[in-house]
This record gives sequence, structure tokens and C-alpha cells, in this order.
Amino acid sequence: MSIANILSLLGGLALFLHGMQMMSSGLEAAAGNRMKSILEKLTANRVLGVLVGAVITAVIQSSSATTVMVVGFVNSGMMTLTQAVWIIMGANIGTTITGQLIALDVGALAPFFAFLGVAMMVFLKKPQLHHYGSILGGLGVLFIGMDMMSAAMVPLREMPAFVDLMTKFSNPVLGILAGALFTALIQSSSASVGILQALANSGVIGLGSAVYVLFGQNIGTCITAVLASVGTGRNAKRTTIIHLMFNIIGTVLFTTLCLVTPLLGISLVGFVESLTPNSPASQIANMHTLFNIVTTLLLLPLGKWMVKAAMRILPERKQDLDEGMHLAYLTPINANQDRTIGQSAIYISQLRQELNRMLDMAKENVSTAFRAVLDRDPSLVTKEESVEEYIDFLNKEISQFISHVIVHETNEQDSAAVSAYFKIAGNIERIGDHAMNICGYSGILKEKDVHFSEEAKEEIREMEAVSRKAIEALSGVVSDPVEWLSEVSALEQKMDDMTASFRRHQMERMRKGICSDEGCILFSEMLTDFERIGDHVLNIAQERSSASLP
Repeated sequence: MSIANILSLLGGLALFLHGMQMMSSGLEAAAGNRMKSILEKLTANRVLGVLVGAVITAVIQSSSATTVMVVGFVNSGMMTLTQAVWIIMGANIGTTITGQLIALDVGALAPFFAFLGVAMMVFLKKPQLHHYGSILGGLGVLFIGMDMMSAAMVPLREMPAFVDLMTKFSNPVLGILAGALFTALIQSSSASVGILQALANSGVIGLGSAVYVLFGQNIGTCITAVLASVGTGRNAKRTTIIHLMFNIIGTVLFTTLCLVTPLLGISLVGFVESLTPNSPASQIANMHTLFNIVTTLLLLPLGKWMVKAAMRILPERKQDLDEGMHLAYLTPINANQDRTIGQSAIYISQLRQELNRMLDMAKENVSTAFRAVLDRDPSLVTKEESVEEYIDFLNKEISQFISHVIVHETNEQDSAAVSAYFKIAGNIERIGDHAMNICGYSGILKEKDVHFSEEAKEEIREMEAVSRKAIEALSGVVSDPVEWLSEVSALEQKMDDMTASFRRHQMERMRKGICSDEGCILFSEMLTDFERIGDHVLNIAQERSSASLP
């Protein structure tokens, strides 16, 4: 094999992988967050789940990307472990589309696809069309790379050492190991199957040896999901275990069939070869499709059993219940990790849940603060301070998380959502600060023996009730965004009106000598904090509405 052939092989591999990356990036930018909408409509119907998994994977041409997306959805609470089983099964079927496309030999149109895609990216100004151009251009580059690899590997047929190496893969153990290791290395079963098809087209490897490499490739593709589950919750890790179980069971089944059926006079390999005798690439594609469809049909009735098995393999542990300050939903971002389809939806869902948790803390602190003032109980300040410290911690961690995400966000809608969440976090933190201010007044009341009148106490109770109602309105489910924003705005206006009214009442009490000087100052400060809480509530509602957040 000449230097020119080696360079051509490497160049073809580079184009093939880059084409897949272009398609993935284009799809993420164009429709990444729509994946969430599709998956959220899933019911417990296993057939529907398999179909959705298959369609999504067929579109993005990567079962690894779909599985990584599912791991993230399970970790963020957007999907149950049982729903994940059906998606994973469908993903294994959907990933076979790449092999079938390659087997169709549409490479003659590849340069046209590449030209059209690049032209859309260069000459059209609309960002959405740029994303579609990336998808189309990636498809063309992928097939150009495939043709280059196939042509470069033809001389390998004349190399005895390489032919001898390929024949060793007829040993099931060696073939499966080779396929699993190579796929784990490049982290794409679609790419590794495409390379195997290129080898077969070049006449270097026959189907008898290629099948075991193919089975190993199905196991190797699980490495991407394994890596994605690092640092996630137990359920996300169980999703990865289910993915591994599916492919290991399928490999054991089909390896057994390939070894046993020739002894019975009905060779499985021979049957697949007979379907397309003149197309080695089609033979591999058909075996890949058969592997995943049969394994899915076999395991479809056993999906819930697989969930139970995963839970036995990875049971709950007491130490998994985190203590102290921690992020409950957000998972650390690896700066070197490539973005995957659906990642935006995962991040946005995690941010929403983490911010709702932060908002609940702020709401409880507001209630605690007013109670501390009414009871003149400075002992509640310690509790208030610990929760306020937690809120500050969450604000810092969420802000850092968003700063990492937004740098790489290409989808305009998702970018707006992430930016809105950044501002929402800051407003929640400010609500916590005002609650802390109010709670601090209890110490002054106790120290200086200041007492509020019954009328003032009743007004404080009203402030607490309205503050709590306004904050609760922010975490509810929104069916009509316009009506919801109007309701929150009305509550904020009510808080403004109450502030003005209570200030007038305060002045009347001062004239009557009912309110002491110290009490007057503290009540006035409390009204300012109360009004500011309303302002921040309205800021949060407006940010949520402007970015069309759920």
C-alpha cells in the first residue's frame, strides 16, 4: 500500500468523521430543543417509544447521540427509566439507517450535496438556513469521505499480512473485541460500521468475519453513553447499563446463531449474503439491521425486567443522598466534551428545576423573615442565614454553569432561554437578600424592646401572605403565558399599592403616638424590602415570558 493510498485513506476518514460532525452540529442548532418536545409527549406505550427512538436516531444518524441525550433526560428528570428503555431500543434500530444509505451507493450525488450545503452556509443570510446547509453539506462530505476510503483500501486485498489479519476476525472473540475497541475509540457505531463496509467493498473482509466485528461495534458504541453518565445520578447510570445489556444480549444471541446455524444446514450468514450477493456493503447493512430489529423484538416484552435488573446491578445507596450545599439537578460540564443532540434541552430542563428549587428556598426565607419579626425572635436569624448562604451558593454555581453553556449555544431560542435563566437566578438571589434584611429587624426589635401595634402586625401578616402568593405564582405551570404575566403583574401592583397604603397608615399611627420612632423606622425599612420583593417577582415573570420559558 503506497503513501498516496495511506494519505487518501486518512483523508477519507477525516472527511467521513467531519461530515458526521457537521450534520450533528447542524441538527443541534436547528432542532435540538425540539427533541425535548417530542420526547415529553411520550406515554408508557413501548411501541411508540421504540418508534420515536428509531426516528430520532435515523434523523441524526447516531445511536450514541440519542443515548447520551436520553441519559441526560433521565438525569434531569424529564424522562423515566422505563421510557428510556424503549427509546434505547428504537435508537439501536434507527442507527442502521447510515449503513443502509451507504449500501445504496448514493456517493455519485455526494459532491452535489456538499456544494449545495456549503452554498447555503456561505451565500444565505438567514441563520436557520445555515443550519440546514450544515446538515446537507455534512451528508455530502460524509459520502465523499466514504468513497475515498473505499478506493484507498482496494490495494489491501493484495497484502497477505493484512488479509491474514482480517481472517483472524472469523474467530468470534477476536472479532467482537476488535469491533468493540475500535468503536469505543472513535465513539460512533455509524462511523465504524461505515468503515467496515468500506473494507468489505474493497474485498478485504468477507461477511463471515465481518459479522463478529459488527456485533462488537454494537457493544463499543455504549462507551459514549458510559462517559456521558459520569457525574450523573443513579438513574442516568442505570440507563447506560440498560444500553449495555441490550447490545450484549444481542451479541450473545447472534454470535450463537452464526456458529450454530451452519451445523443445522441453514447458515444465517449465508442467508444474509443471498439477499444481496453482489453488494458486500448491503450484506453488512442488512445484518446490522437484522441484529437490532430481532434483539428489539426479543427484549420488547422484557423492558420492565431490564429496568429491574439495572436497579439490582446499581441499587440505591444511603450515601447517595447528598448533605450540605449541592446542585440537585445540574451536572458538571466538561469543557472538552463535544456537544450532542438534545443537550440544550437537557441544560434548560436542569436549569429550570434548579431555579425552582432555589425559588422555594427564597419563598421559605421570606415567610421565616416575617415570622421572625412578628414573634420578635432573633433565633430564626441563624436558620435564615444558612438558607441565604445556600441561595448564594446556588446563584454562583448556576451563573458559572450558564457562563459555560452560553459560549457554545448556537440556537437563538435556547440562547435566549439560557440568558433569561441567568437574570432569573440574580433576581431570586435578591429576593433572598431582602428576606434576610427583614429577618435582621427581629434582632433590633428584641434588643431595643420595640413593639408593633396590632394594626401594624396585621399589615405584616398581609405582606407575608401576598409575598408568598406572588413567589408561588412563579413556579406554577403556565397554560396561558399572557394571562399568567397579567396575574403576576397584578400581584406586583397590589404590593406597590399596599406599600403606599401602609406608609399612610404608618404616618397616622405616628401622629397618634401609637408607633415609636424606632418602630417607625423599622416598619418603613420593611416596606421598602417588601416592595423590592415584588419588583424582583415581576422581573422574573417578565424574563420568563419574553424568552417563552415553560
